Amino acid sequence: MIDKHLLKLRARDEISDEEERAIRAAVERIEEIPADKVYIRHDVPLDTCTLLLDGIMCRFKDLRNGERQITELHVAGDFADLHSFTLKRLDHDILCLTPCRVAVVPHEKVREITEAYPHLARVYWFGTNLDAAIHREWELSLGRRTAAARIAHLFCELYVRLEIVGLARDHQYELPLTQADIAECLGLTSVHVNRMLKELRQQQLVEFSGGRIEIRDWAGLQRLAEFNPSYLYLERRPR
Repeated sequence: MIDKHLLKLRARDEISDEEERAIRAAVERIEEIPADKVYIRHDVPLDTCTLLLDGIMCRFKDLRNGERQITELHVAGDFADLHSFTLKRLDHDILCLTPCRVAVVPHEKVREITEAYPHLARVYWFGTNLDAAIHREWELSLGRRTAAARIAHLFCELYVRLEIVGLARDHQYELPLTQADIAECLGLTSVHVNRMLKELRQQQLVEFSGGRIEIRDWAGLQRLAEFNPSYLYLERRPR
């Protein structure tokens, strides 16, 4: 049920069998959520956290005119709102971009496992720090990278994150997002995204078709994006 989450944790630290049992026991229920549903709305009091088991969720903020900026994508194995444990409400919304399956973990259970297992408290603190690192890298893309480099960087990042949880291999992975979704991640228009995808395909760097990514030149895509995965803190060490 939470195997992808455990893969993500164990990619960066040792998780004991006892700690695994505590994490599994913290899950209160499983929910299925349709695509395009806002699962959590900003400023609504929260007493649970959401662990994404399958699908893609995003954090977003929008303006009164309806324009939306996606600030992070969540893939299977991620807590979409672990920060709600201390904040108790969010300043942004969380949307299911695809059909999603989630595990609901009450804040009280988070409190119990972090108090009983100080190592897990550090592991989950690290997780929120990792989210912040991803936010900083996205901010750099929005402010300084070219349109083509933004797309290249997003595709590189998602490949690494999905590979950790067994959802990417041989430089290929499923990405059932629209060009409009990608545009909202990168501060671009759908038309501009379409043009840049054609350019990346012509350069034999990447193919995005039918909701699937095929990276044809990993080294070249990394060079274009100036992608350095150090911000994903992939090294496995005690926390």
